[in-house]
Amino acid sequence: MVDEKKVNQVVDSGNRTADADAPGYELPLLLFAGFRSLIDQLHTELARQGHPEARPAHGFAMQAIGIDGATAATVGRRLGVSKQAAGKTVDRLVTLGYAARTDDPTDARRKLVRLTPHGLDALARSARIFDDLRARWAATLGPDRLRALEADLRAVTPPDAFGLDAEGWLGGR
Repeated sequence: MVDEKKVNQVVDSGNRTADADAPGYELPLLLFAGFRSLIDQLHTELARQGHPEARPAHGFAMQAIGIDGATAATVGRRLGVSKQAAGKTVDRLVTLGYAARTDDPTDARRKLVRLTPHGLDALARSARIFDDLRARWAATLGPDRLRALEADLRAVTPPDAFGLDAEGWLGGR
């Protein structure tokens, strides 16, 4: 909403009948609103559970670091951002105690970024919170409708849609 009006108010003639399809621009807005709602609720609950400093970008970065750790360059590739941008995010995760830099046992010239117990706790709590949020959606929509929605979204998204890199979405490439 912009000034209590639809973002695409210029192209929406407003002459739709009740059984007409919604304008195309509403679909991505609704999908984004659902995503944003889930992420906002996740972070509200994470804050309540002891992670008030966690931000959405941190979750993506921690997923990119992974259980085995990664170099900043690898984190950048996985997120679709520059090594420098990944390094800044890693710096923030280190400052917040979610990650630590360690020596790479296979190459003394490299540093690995590894998740700390605090980072692993945030990810574990996130998974449980997402399960709770999904259960709320199931209670609202009904479990069959939610499973159908999930199946429909899988049908229209590419098989590799769950990759973190999202072709530069996080880095603006």
